[in-house]
Amino acid sequence: DGKVKIYTNAEGDKFIDLGKKKRAVVRSFKGVALVDIREYYGADGEEKPGKKGISLTLDQWDTLKEGSDAIDRFFAEQKKK
Repeated sequence: DGKVKIYTNAEGDKFIDLGKKKRAVVRSFKGVALVDIREYYGADGEEKPGKKGISLTLDQWDTLKEGSDAIDRFFAEQKKK
């Protein structure tokens, strides 16, 4: 998708920078592909993943994507409060 910039870390992993030291990356853990959304710490070029984050299986990722319109509505409702 041309709207999102893709970065590559020193290990060759591709990721999307979500801002405020948060990233989304697809990686394999124990043979299972996961979407990993996590905080990173350290200096530029030396960033390491922190403990704060979540890893989603493909099924969970698909469910989250399917719910994106509802989540957008939830955000809109929160802004009205």
